[in-house]
Amino acid sequence: METANAKNPIIWADVPDISIVRVGHAYYMSSTTMHMSPGLPIMKSEDLVHWKLVSYAYYTLGDQDALTLNHGKNAYGKGSWASSIRYHNGIFYVSTFSSTTDKTYIFSTPDPEKTPWQEISFSPAYHDHSLIFDEDGRIYLAAGSGDIRLIELQADLSGPKPGGMDLMIVPDASKVAGDQISLPAEGSQMFKVGRKYYLCNITWPRDGIRTQIIHRADKIGGPYEGRIMLQDKGVAQGGIVDTPDGRWYAYLFQDHGAVGRIPFLAPLAWDEGWPVVGVEGKVPETLDIPVAKGSLVGIVTSDEFDREPGDNTLPLAWQWNHNPDDRNWSLTKQPGRLRLTTGRVDDVVTQARNTLTQRAFGPECSGTTLLEVGGMKDGDCAGLIALQNQFGFVGVRMGAGAKSIVMVSAENSSPVEVMRVPLSQDHVFLRIECDFKDMVDTAYFFFSLDGNIWKSIGKPHRLRYDLVHFMGCRFGLFNYATHSEGGYVDFDFFRIDDRLTGSEQ
Repeated sequence: METANAKNPIIWADVPDISIVRVGHAYYMSSTTMHMSPGLPIMKSEDLVHWKLVSYAYYTLGDQDALTLNHGKNAYGKGSWASSIRYHNGIFYVSTFSSTTDKTYIFSTPDPEKTPWQEISFSPAYHDHSLIFDEDGRIYLAAGSGDIRLIELQADLSGPKPGGMDLMIVPDASKVAGDQISLPAEGSQMFKVGRKYYLCNITWPRDGIRTQIIHRADKIGGPYEGRIMLQDKGVAQGGIVDTPDGRWYAYLFQDHGAVGRIPFLAPLAWDEGWPVVGVEGKVPETLDIPVAKGSLVGIVTSDEFDREPGDNTLPLAWQWNHNPDDRNWSLTKQPGRLRLTTGRVDDVVTQARNTLTQRAFGPECSGTTLLEVGGMKDGDCAGLIALQNQFGFVGVRMGAGAKSIVMVSAENSSPVEVMRVPLSQDHVFLRIECDFKDMVDTAYFFFSLDGNIWKSIGKPHRLRYDLVHFMGCRFGLFNYATHSEGGYVDFDFFRIDDRLTGSEQ
């Protein structure tokens, strides 16, 4: 197979807050998916560039109304945040925290690909923490915002150790980047390299750009000295990792508009015990990592929904928007189809249960589905959505016994039906195309009655990343009721077109 050098970003999709550990010749990465279920994705790579989803640390985080979209509540922009992944004495550990549940979580497994993760949780929720197994057998979290603390844990990881260390190790960690700061230091990732401890954080100087900083000490409790680690293109927040042959890289991410927060790699050299990142202080476009040409097949996937009899499992690329109601979705009620049945009445798609999503990705992509609508009830609405706070969708609405194809835009916050086309048959093909090149961040909506002749519907929709959802754009398959529950639709397939390679995956 033809090879070329890898390029940044290594993943042009929303994979933020990454943490990486190397085990032998393989790398494992955790990331943030917040309000999605299952959550806390675990990915594996052999080259630091091509990543494949191998598991999730949890199916659901809890059953609060915010996580189940009940009583008008939601967990958009919340759920679980930044994680750390570690390997110690033959066991993988991944930890995270949640302001939604006010808990810290530590999950463990001997094999992320074959053995389910086991959960330990406790209060409080330690913000943006890093899990550290020290060489003397003690276990810590480095956590905080602005002031970074070190909290010793009990040996069984069940919570802070009574009488154990609880020490502010780096007060006002942002000050190495200046006196005027808009985002205090957070996103802690701690490592021991040789005889020194290194603490990586992100900060954001006022009127500046996202900046990676680093502190080091000879003892885990300090004292620490710090400096700027990288200040280029807003690429920041992450840590460091070595290769089996002794090379080093920093792994970080960049806010990249509506597609989300996308991962970058930068080469790292050591100078008098300090990591020096990039090429002359810049993140290079091309990396010194030869890789076979490929795309995002390990992160996103097409799905024909064909399964063996009785198989109701979904590929790992799929995540539900909030906790699913497992009573109202099925791959077996109509074999070869994903059936979504309404279980209650909602007034807006973002509060609907069982919206099935996966990442949109750059620089261009499309998602296509075939929707069968014979089981819809009056007031039902189903289709394909570009899911963000200011969403847009193409779908079918049922009203007064008549079906219509609609394009709906919430570009100006409140959803508006932009266009309606009568539908006289029980199936329709739907497509959304997304353009993320040069921050164009625009979605286009289409329908077809036969899968061959496509027509545009509505208008181009401006996609926007905001802190309400705190997530890059996602494709979503949805069905919700506005009058009465029990209606259903069947999705025949979902197919992505990867413009990065020009071929369907």
